[in-house]
Amino acid sequence: MIARAMVSTDHPILAHIIPMRRCNLACAYCNEYDDHSDPVPTDEVIRRINHLADLGTAVITISGGEPLLHPELELIIRTIRKRRMIAGMITNGYLLSRKRIRSLNEAGLDHLQISIDNVKPDEVSMKSLKVLDKKLVYLSEEANFKVNINSVLGSGVKDPNEALVIAERAVELGFTCTVGVIHDGHGHLKPLGRREREVFDRVRGLGNKGYAQLNKYFQGNLADGKPNNWRCRAGARYLYVCEDGLIHYCSQQRGYPAVPLLEYTTADIKREFRTAKECAPYCTISCVHQASLIDFWRANQELKTPETSPGQDSQPEELVELR
Repeated sequence: MIARAMVSTDHPILAHIIPMRRCNLACAYCNEYDDHSDPVPTDEVIRRINHLADLGTAVITISGGEPLLHPELELIIRTIRKRRMIAGMITNGYLLSRKRIRSLNEAGLDHLQISIDNVKPDEVSMKSLKVLDKKLVYLSEEANFKVNINSVLGSGVKDPNEALVIAERAVELGFTCTVGVIHDGHGHLKPLGRREREVFDRVRGLGNKGYAQLNKYFQGNLADGKPNNWRCRAGARYLYVCEDGLIHYCSQQRGYPAVPLLEYTTADIKREFRTAKECAPYCTISCVHQASLIDFWRANQELKTPETSPGQDSQPEELVELR
């Protein structure tokens, strides 16, 4: 994947697809779900996957909403793997069982992430260690795919030490761990306090020592509320495909380019590769950083005119992951 990305900039590295916008939870900070949507028809999801494969995409992550609510999720995963792409998923974990984990194994899932917001459920989030610990044990005993647990700082969690408790439990069970903070709807950071920063550093010390360390300085700036000078490749190396099949820069910058995926071409990728994004200096969307990292050093970018600039449809504050 890295070798192909070095040779050519004309294909996506990572795409997020949303086959199900509905979620079985209602976390206070989240703007990426509703409580009524039907699943995207499987035939339509497969068409989108095939087009992403034709564009040369390396990794597809299934998100939502809650993807485990989709009635044919395993078929979607098998299609991704059949087209020789890496298959990942982000879930709240509530619907996992031993049987479902085995089914995900058989489908060929490569990677799964669960964000756990607190130790005990509260008015902000039900994604708590107390509720999900049994599911984590199931994963440790049954899963053939990699599992990452994302703990959080901010979002109403009263005690920052809870993020460390969650991360330590993840490592105890053999998983990797990451830590998240909050940004507002304009992509601006909420810098961590002293104690939160200490926890942030300790959790990162527990996490993956490989890829994350390549971007340590970048992520440290974000935790301190400082801007980064980088070239965001959203719309090119990273594609966010909503449930309507439109491509957006990311979950928090919906509305541009808003081109149907099935009409997206290499020409669109080349255009967005060289398009600067005004929200980039304070962006905390980790998946976009990772997909763009290999191209930080090359190909200057230019801002579009205000009429076509990104960020037309900024969203309320949201939990985001920092690796």
